[in-house]
Amino acid sequence: MPRKANQARLENLQQAIAQHPGKRAGFFSRLFNWSREEVSRKLVTLNDRSILVSEDKHGGLWPFDKNSA
Repeated sequence: MPRKANQARLENLQQAIAQHPGKRAGFFSRLFNWSREEVSRKLVTLNDRSILVSEDKHGGLWPFDKNSA
């Protein structure tokens, strides 16, 4: 049975991506002292909740801007 995602952690990650656009998952892993796997799982959970994050060809994470798509 999957565990419930911690809402506060998801919000923290979403805000950090907005504050540090273009940083890679490893940056957020170090920022929050999480494993890279946890960051990856949280990104999937954000996507499942329709909070979109785009990844550039270098692995940088960016808040998805609906207006530029």
